[in-house]
Amino acid sequence: MPFLILKTDLDSIQGIDIIRPILNLHPSIIDWNVDTEDIDNVLRIEAQKPISESDIITLLTQYGIAIEPLNN
Repeated sequence: MPFLILKTDLDSIQGIDIIRPILNLHPSIIDWNVDTEDIDNVLRIEAQKPISESDIITLLTQYGIAIEPLNN
């Protein structure tokens, strides 16, 4: 299963609630979560087929979410 790990500004339930319907309805996403305890508010996405980081970044920035690749 492909995974994406991205840095976000999602630090509250309200922010997560904005993306919940978007990610829950995405046809390729199996599971996702946001670690608000992490300094980078990491969004982890598990997909059934590869999804590009840029597609997810484009999708969520339309809703005012600051999101970028997480540099290792």
